[in-house]
Amino acid sequence: MTNRNPHLLRDDDVRKFITDGYVQVDAGLPEEFHGNLYRRIETVLEEEGNPGNNILPRIPEIQRVFDQPAVRGALTSLLGPGYLMHPHRYCHLNKPGSSGQQWHKDDYIFDHNVRHARCRWVMAFYYPQDVSADMGPTGILPGRQHYNRISDCDASRTTESALDLCGPAGTVSIVNFDSWHRATANTSANNRYMLKFQFTRSREPSGPEWENRIGGWKPRPGNMLPAISEVVWNWMSGMDSGQAEAHGVSIDRCLNDLDDTEEEVRLQAAYTFRRKGLAAVEPLAERLRATSEEEALASVPKNPANPAGGNPSELPAAYALSAMGSPAVERLEQLLEDDAWWVRAAAADVLGDIGRPAAATMPSLFRSLGDEDAWVRRNASEAVGVIGGFGPGDVSSLRDGLRDDDERVRRNIAFALARHPIQDADLVDDLAKRSVEDEGRYVRYYALAAAARMAGEAGRESPWESMLAKRWCPLTTPKSAY
Repeated sequence: MTNRNPHLLRDDDVRKFITDGYVQVDAGLPEEFHGNLYRRIETVLEEEGNPGNNILPRIPEIQRVFDQPAVRGALTSLLGPGYLMHPHRYCHLNKPGSSGQQWHKDDYIFDHNVRHARCRWVMAFYYPQDVSADMGPTGILPGRQHYNRISDCDASRTTESALDLCGPAGTVSIVNFDSWHRATANTSANNRYMLKFQFTRSREPSGPEWENRIGGWKPRPGNMLPAISEVVWNWMSGMDSGQAEAHGVSIDRCLNDLDDTEEEVRLQAAYTFRRKGLAAVEPLAERLRATSEEEALASVPKNPANPAGGNPSELPAAYALSAMGSPAVERLEQLLEDDAWWVRAAAADVLGDIGRPAAATMPSLFRSLGDEDAWVRRNASEAVGVIGGFGPGDVSSLRDGLRDDDERVRRNIAFALARHPIQDADLVDDLAKRSVEDEGRYVRYYALAAAARMAGEAGRESPWESMLAKRWCPLTTPKSAY
């Protein structure tokens, strides 16, 4: 038997993360480090205000927490090697006497990602001091990360079971990005600080990245959405959903359940389609095409599950086509040419969520970057960033994407090149210009990250990369923290 890597997660840890939406690790640094960091944070916030995204360049010692083997091992287990730290980070202060927050989800920082089950993003909450239940720890609703509705966002009326993420100084809670969470009431006499950082995959999984010793998915007790959990486990294990055998309830029954009034039934039905094979593709495609513009736009307004607004591709038929994987790819590529913009947008988004099995559709997705509709371009730009594999023939489309009027498209293209750098001097010049001139702070960051990787020697980390996390953002101020 080979030796286990002590810093990677185990099967039970990953199963817990998939079903409950969180895992906790100890950073492994001495108490003195956390105490000193706590005092530095308190001084900065008291004397200068909250630096928002600039908390890391203001207090660069924070980086040591996320460089620790236990933290890196957990993030690698969930996001794969080469994961990226998002430039948004924030120090949350929960003062004594606070009543806490309402339940909410975080948005994708002024972007509008569809909340798919395949987890490409996580949040990491770090405590620089011991946190007990009376100090207002971050609370989560375990197992509810895939739901866009809960009983009540007012914590005093919420019926779902909640969990307080307590722990000693140095605790890092890694949670599913889509988790319902809130600051709980601080009834103690102490300030509670929590540093929130975000991380994302840079490449799709080709196999388990954790210490994997079991084969297929093994459900955990109390799993409310077993169909989703199995899809996520298989994807993280490098398996295509299309490898599943068709069995179980009928296609017609699953289609009917997509309209059920209970969100749990709709979600289970959508992800059960992975077992239906090619016979289900056309009924789902027609179901998507029958969606009205009004139905698609119903997901766009701001709400507690999408504080910055949602994506019109958050549709039951789209979730089902995504769960199917490779059998749905050819039909989805055809839907990129549909007359209805919302159908084209959904097709682009789903192809991106399917990921590697949809690689053959990259030429079509690049054409969608020139679509007249901004939602189609936005979803296509995210999709090409997920799938990657750029070549010289893609440079023109990538350069056009960096000049798009929609900031989300520019950001996604810069982000795509940070994840999948290619050697092209003109692209590097375009990225360098964007890194100092773009009006969007996140476009600037990813443009610089991409330029650094593309200008570096192949196979070696650019010396610029070590400076990226500590880069001071001139657009970020206490009045515009992120």
